[in-house]
Amino acid sequence: MSLPVWILFVTVALAAVLSPGPAVLHAITNSMTFGWRRVAFSSLGNILGLLVLSSLAMAGMGALLKTSALLFTLLKLLGAGYLIHLGFRQWRSGASLFSQAETLSAAGHSSNGRIFRKGLMVALTNPKAILFFSALFPQFIRPDRVLAPQFLILTTTFMFLSFSALMSYGLVAHTARAWFADERRGTWFNRASGSVFFLLGIGMLRIKANRG
Repeated sequence: MSLPVWILFVTVALAAVLSPGPAVLHAITNSMTFGWRRVAFSSLGNILGLLVLSSLAMAGMGALLKTSALLFTLLKLLGAGYLIHLGFRQWRSGASLFSQAETLSAAGHSSNGRIFRKGLMVALTNPKAILFFSALFPQFIRPDRVLAPQFLILTTTFMFLSFSALMSYGLVAHTARAWFADERRGTWFNRASGSVFFLLGIGMLRIKANRG
């Protein structure tokens, strides 16, 4: 893979990972609830999910989704349902995120494993990500050359950029923690972020497979 092609891929990938979405909102919520360093666990879960999705796309899952309306619909409903579930729980959490953090930790509900798994689920239940990989990768891969090294370079680059973006979002949110320490503002954040998760889930239902 030539350097100009890789730089172009980095530019396109940056635009994708910096765009607000479920993973970004999840990183911000974790940063404000459990602290910036623990965003690393949800981010690691997210990039593992991206690795799985990119592997499936390279293995032909993207093409399968374009031809199988049932499979696409089932995956879309699963992803939308999970986001709506997260939004509903976030909205109903009336107390400040910060006042809940110590209680959640003591109760064992904020384990690193749990944070990691939720980050993984946020990535795996997003059919738009699979379509993104299946549409993006072919534009940067030369079929006349060995695919494995190209796949490794593109996927590793994307995972690194995604992890860096999520951690950066988490750091920005962490610096604003004091402002949200007020319980009224914390409740507002819960409802605002819950609404965004809910809207993302509804929006996911509108995604249509690209069969062109």
